[in-house]
Amino acid sequence: MDFTFSEREEAFRKEVEDFIKNELPADWVEKNIYWPAGYGTLAQFEAVNPRVEQFTRRLAERGWLTISWPKEYGGAGLGHIEQAIFHERMSYYRAPAGEIATRIGGPTIVLFGNEEMKKEWLPRIARSEVRFWLAYSEPNAGSDLSSIQTRAIEDGDDLIINGQKIWGTAAHVSDYAWMAVRTDPAAPPHKGISLVIVDDASPGVTIRPLMNICGFHSFNEVFFDNVRVPKKNIVGEMNKGWHYLMVALDFERLAVPIGGFRRTFEEIVQFSRETNQNGRTLSQQPLIRNKLAEIAVQIEIAYILFWQTAWMLDRGLVTNIEASLLKLFTTELSQKLANTAMQVMGHYGQLEGTSKWSPLYGRVCLGYLDCISALVGAGTSEIQRNIIAMRGLGLPAK
Repeated sequence: MDFTFSEREEAFRKEVEDFIKNELPADWVEKNIYWPAGYGTLAQFEAVNPRVEQFTRRLAERGWLTISWPKEYGGAGLGHIEQAIFHERMSYYRAPAGEIATRIGGPTIVLFGNEEMKKEWLPRIARSEVRFWLAYSEPNAGSDLSSIQTRAIEDGDDLIINGQKIWGTAAHVSDYAWMAVRTDPAAPPHKGISLVIVDDASPGVTIRPLMNICGFHSFNEVFFDNVRVPKKNIVGEMNKGWHYLMVALDFERLAVPIGGFRRTFEEIVQFSRETNQNGRTLSQQPLIRNKLAEIAVQIEIAYILFWQTAWMLDRGLVTNIEASLLKLFTTELSQKLANTAMQVMGHYGQLEGTSKWSPLYGRVCLGYLDCISALVGAGTSEIQRNIIAMRGLGLPAK
């Protein structure tokens, strides 16, 4: 297994990097407060940012939002290594690189949607004309998604949906819900679920904001009261949504902001080199050096897992276990990185970005709060360990 880039891949990497530097404002990386793998610092979801929208359209024009999709569906027809290179460089510069529709919805439709659905949705997604939000979790159904109670009953050519979803990231600035609903309440929990696309503008949809721990409006609770949705918006076959949902979750777990870890770590290292304490820099103190060295090792491990997964996808191998490994390792690394940054910066790390003494525009303070969400979204660490134990090691469920 050789992760050395070919000449074509290296050229693509440089092309992506040059594009980012030319298109994004010069101070974008420094002022963007996103914490790698977190959900609470997705501040761009507070409102539609015109600069982000323009940048995303430019990506769509180049076909970079759908790099590994087949060309007939609006993709670039390249490999998953190129897709991984793109996401690594984009996350390193904290650049917006698509959202739920391009990263999760589109790839799932490519695999399971019928031709009518592919023709209707994939070109629009590839052109960045629609935005999705994930409508999975409910007040009493998070890690155990099979217990969802939001229901859809058939009415002619439509479904009528009633229920509630929660933690809907970016629902208030999106166009459609990528939703899991129960369509057969009499069936066993895993066999009566369908995956459906719901227009946020439909009568009966009510979106209410939830302020997150970082003080931003990225989450929402969303209510569905007799919402009518055409059956043609069902992804794949009715009542087989659990299988599609598990594949979609793998796509979500593979969307790791791997470059963001390296960039943030480099900033913390630079702080340790420039900050003096008791006559010497922090980087000269053995305790600090050891903590930073440990994080450096774990970032390299995360990169290996990241490139390995892309390598496997290019060879048509199933990456179900690897997706959980990557998600578990990187989200726990998010917390370790925040803890280490706080230890390195001491009281300065607790300052918000409004303080002139705050390093990294207050990113460490926010990251320390936000890293909690990294361990929950897309399946908790406990769920990932269960998947690895059962599917990877063949251990019994109980």
